Amino acid sequence: MSAGVRSMKLLALIGLLAVIAIVGAGGFFLGGYYKDGGVDPDNAYVARALTAVRMASVRKRAPATPPVKIDDASVVEAGAKAFASRGCTTCHGGPGVDWAKFSEGLRPDAADLGEVAKSRSAGEIFWVVKNGINMTGMPSFQRIGVTDDEIWRIAAFVKKFPAVSGEDYKKWTSAP
Repeated sequence: MSAGVRSMKLLALIGLLAVIAIVGAGGFFLGGYYKDGGVDPDNAYVARALTAVRMASVRKRAPATPPVKIDDASVVEAGAKAFASRGCTTCHGGPGVDWAKFSEGLRPDAADLGEVAKSRSAGEIFWVVKNGINMTGMPSFQRIGVTDDEIWRIAAFVKKFPAVSGEDYKKWTSAP
C-alpha cells in the first residue's frame, strides 16, 4: 500500500472520528442529558472548557493600559465607593462585608475577588465589569450607563481588594 493511500485512509478515519464526536456531543447536550440546573455542579470538563474560552476572550479584548493611575489612593477609594454603590458586594462581598445569602445560589459562583486581584490585570477586570460575562450572574455595567472612568476606578479597587482592611472599606463607603 502506498504512502498516499495510507494517508488518505488515516485522514478518512480522523474525519469519521470527528463526525462521531460531534454527533455524540450534540446528542448529549441537545438531548437533555447535560444537567444545567442551578443546584447541579458543572461537569468538570465543561467547566474547564467554559473557563478557558471565557478567559481567552477576556484576554484578547482587555485594554492593556489603564487611563487612570491604578495605584493612586484616591482612585482606589473612589472605586470602593462605586463598588459599594453599584451593588457589587451583593454577590462578591467586600472587605469586612459578607455577600448576600441569595448569591450562594449563583452557578457558577461569583468570582473570589481576592483571587481575581492576583491573577487578572486591571484591563481584564475593567473589561469584565464593563461587558459582563454571558451565562453567569455578572452583568454589563456599560449597559446601565456606568462610565468607563467609573469602571476603571472599580477595577483599581478590585486590584487592591486583598490589601484593603474592613475598617478602611467601611470608612470609604459610609455616607459623609
